[in-house]
Amino acid sequence: MVKIGIIGGSGLDNPDLLQDASDLEVATPYGKPSSALRVGKINGVDVVILARHGREHTIPPTQVNFRANIHALKEVGCTHILATTAVGSLKSGIGRGDFVIIDQFIDFTRHRAVSFKESFMPHKPEHTPMAEPFDSSLREVLIATSQELGLVHHPAGTVVTIEGPRFSTKAESRMFRAWGADVINMSVAPEAILANEIGLPYAAIAMSTDYDCWKDDEAPVTWDDILKVFGENVEKVTSLLVNVIPKIKSPSHDRIATIKSKIKTYSHWPKEGIMFRDINSLLNDAEGLNLLTEELVSRYANMDIDVIAGIESRGFITGSLLAHQLKKKFVLIRKPGKLPGETISQEYTLEYGTDKVEIQKHTINPGDKVLLVDDLIATAGTMKAAAQLVEKLGGQVCECSVVIELPDLNGREVLKDYNVFSLIKFEGD
Repeated sequence: MVKIGIIGGSGLDNPDLLQDASDLEVATPYGKPSSALRVGKINGVDVVILARHGREHTIPPTQVNFRANIHALKEVGCTHILATTAVGSLKSGIGRGDFVIIDQFIDFTRHRAVSFKESFMPHKPEHTPMAEPFDSSLREVLIATSQELGLVHHPAGTVVTIEGPRFSTKAESRMFRAWGADVINMSVAPEAILANEIGLPYAAIAMSTDYDCWKDDEAPVTWDDILKVFGENVEKVTSLLVNVIPKIKSPSHDRIATIKSKIKTYSHWPKEGIMFRDINSLLNDAEGLNLLTEELVSRYANMDIDVIAGIESRGFITGSLLAHQLKKKFVLIRKPGKLPGETISQEYTLEYGTDKVEIQKHTINPGDKVLLVDDLIATAGTMKAAAQLVEKLGGQVCECSVVIELPDLNGREVLKDYNVFSLIKFEGD
């Protein structure tokens, strides 16, 4: 499922783009974002618009709570971020009204919080790669759509992000040109850094509105100049967004399709009328197992998890693989009589009778955030019992995660008190 976050720059803070639009107030561990989130749809795709500087443009660049903005978009389920921004041109070939699909930045800010990591675990420093800060797939679709629409655009460019709110001196503007920067603004670098760190593909549509102050034959930039040029060209920005958004695929779209193709179906097994989805065929396939592991790691790499608990028996496979990749503690949840030592149990209802699952005491500590992992949700009795076991030990279930979900069996309703994630759904089963 794709959900696009749009961070609006100057002149595009609250566009009338959305169908079924409503406002959503969000609080984050880093404070409130710059504005309420405007949620709705564009061409059938879920979209969330956030006004970078507030809807009345009251927040100066240095005071923008970039961490809250990016975290809020992640929190409401955005899978991608498209940012729009006004920029000054540092090259004579980039004219007023031109688009630049930025591929690199130079961060010249000095007072921004540009990491969610305020401390490291002992001996576990985490450093986010930033060689290619703008998502290549998003950039490709922006470039291709700009060509289709006949928009004057530059398919690459380096932006230098300065502190603001003041504009550059001539000496600074010339220095940035000497550094190889193509355009200049006050916002993109912190957003790109944080989006990369939290795992959200990010790309920016930069519109050139002025020539900063390096050109001797041009008056230095003013705020009125920026608003005038952006206002004259804002329809091009909205047209590009409206045409790009339906073309954006989930980052894992192709991987999930391949994974699903490797799950074999057995008709009328183990009894008449059952369509049995066999994860063994996926586990037996080296490519499929690698893709499955990559997909789960991608989802959970940035989630706050203390323990991964696998449910007997295929949950042991996917859960232990994930725990190994994420360097997390792994715990077994098993059928009765399989675990030595002190255990606790939880009973659950079957179609004809009851069953139990058990967990060893002291494997989960009070306050631990626990990810529950299994291969499939059907009626969800086992998963709910596992969640109750975690809670008996004082743990907190952060998500119930499965490879396969059979929606027609209403397991999600049984788990309505928990976050549920399924990689693949087989409808009508």
